Amino acid sequence: MSEPRRITRALLSVSDKSGLVDLARTLATYGVELISTGGTARTLKDSGLPVVDVSDLTGFPEILDGRVKTLHPKVHGGLLAVRGNPEHAATLQRHEIKPIDLLVVSLYPFEATLDSGAAFAECIENIDIGGPAMIRAAAKNHADVTVLVEPSDYDKVIGEMAQNGGMVSLELRRMLAAKAFARTAVYDAAIADWLAATCREQPPDYQAFGGRLIQPLRYGENPHQRAAFYRTARRRFGVATARQVQGKELSYNNINDTDAAYECVAEFDPQRTAACVIVKHANPCGAAEGASLLEAYRKALACDATSAFGGIVALNRTLDAEAAKAITEIFTEVIIAPDASEEAIRIVGAKKNLRLLLAGGLPDPRAGGLTVKSVAGGLLVQTRDNATVDEMEFKTVTRRAPSETELDDLRFAFRIAKHVKSNAIVFAKNGATVGIGAGQMSRVDAARIAARKAEDAAKALALRASPTKGAVVASDAFFPFPDGLLAAIEAGATAVVQPGGSMRDEEVIRVADAHDVAMVFTSVRHFRH
Repeated sequence: MSEPRRITRALLSVSDKSGLVDLARTLATYGVELISTGGTARTLKDSGLPVVDVSDLTGFPEILDGRVKTLHPKVHGGLLAVRGNPEHAATLQRHEIKPIDLLVVSLYPFEATLDSGAAFAECIENIDIGGPAMIRAAAKNHADVTVLVEPSDYDKVIGEMAQNGGMVSLELRRMLAAKAFARTAVYDAAIADWLAATCREQPPDYQAFGGRLIQPLRYGENPHQRAAFYRTARRRFGVATARQVQGKELSYNNINDTDAAYECVAEFDPQRTAACVIVKHANPCGAAEGASLLEAYRKALACDATSAFGGIVALNRTLDAEAAKAITEIFTEVIIAPDASEEAIRIVGAKKNLRLLLAGGLPDPRAGGLTVKSVAGGLLVQTRDNATVDEMEFKTVTRRAPSETELDDLRFAFRIAKHVKSNAIVFAKNGATVGIGAGQMSRVDAARIAARKAEDAAKALALRASPTKGAVVASDAFFPFPDGLLAAIEAGATAVVQPGGSMRDEEVIRVADAHDVAMVFTSVRHFRH
């Protein structure tokens, strides 16, 4: 079983024709008989290569608009027969079936069709049936059969054939078989996910997940952890779609933090305002909107310039030269934006290690989808938090209603609170964060930390007073006791936005009224663990 296997017959049926002709010509030099289907056969014949049509092999024509062409015993028998098994050999001889030693299949482009926004019927027609069946058959019988599912592996087989006189090692066959099963699993996961989304049954009894390797990573969160980055079938603008213009290879933590930053900045419509979010350790340490990216960046940086050092900068508009100059004045790990001007790219290029990612667009904060978290022995799956401020009703619950200026800042602060780890408190003023408390075990501690961070920023900027004086505050969840609210009021907050829903809401409202603080409820919680 461990012996190399000679390739004498190959079946080729690919939707991706890149590298096909070169592979087939190499196989032909080793005297390999080529069998093929449809468009693949035409491509090979047009290149002057001798090809046996599958319909000639099976004695049965392709039917149902090509839906049935390889689902036949003369194909699957040739793939699944165990060499050296006398009973299998006798069966093949009795039914005039010849073994197939190499299968080359790239599946119908279902993922690309789905990504293009094609209609339901077109997506259905791009679900491959015969391809996965053949791939699984060949992969199961990898002790005797070599299977290729993408052009990037063609050279591996060609190289081994050159070294081994037309034979392929078991080690390579097994590696390619593992990849083949993974490919069909990812393919089926994309189909199942898409189809389940069109059904009323939620959650489905089975949930499949799969992805295509984008890049292996040097390590995970820590050097002793292995890691890799995968792309799923569902296209969402972000790190997975981004073109890395320059800079060092992205790390696991870079990708995690950049995703957090870009999802947050996408809350701001670029047609309405420019916005910038700076993230450190998956939490915003500064965020702002402004008339320009430069203004937004400077306001965001002022919130916590200390934490911003070595952080991630996310922008909701095309990076321009002015913003690029400002951002590169301090050490920054990653800049991500929908696009960048040529001048901005040149400016960032002076910092050779700074990673510049151009995502091609912004993720839609209103879009659905799933988020997944692993737990011991299982997966926690939920729909994405796609609640947005623009679609919320802000209900005033105090005697004093917020002013228009306060209301604008409350909306801004609640957009950011959605992306801060819970418990989360966000102080904001004039369209910028001025203090952020993240990931605390109690809400009052989050409020105190946010206020202290604002005081630290004030000292760094030589301000006379903390920027929380006259600011508004957002809480990602309700105040279970008045102490968190009192900490915010002591820091100078004049208006508060929170979901409401606590047993002590009335007590909290009375405290706000006693200090002439306006408070609004959203009835929407933004826990983020």
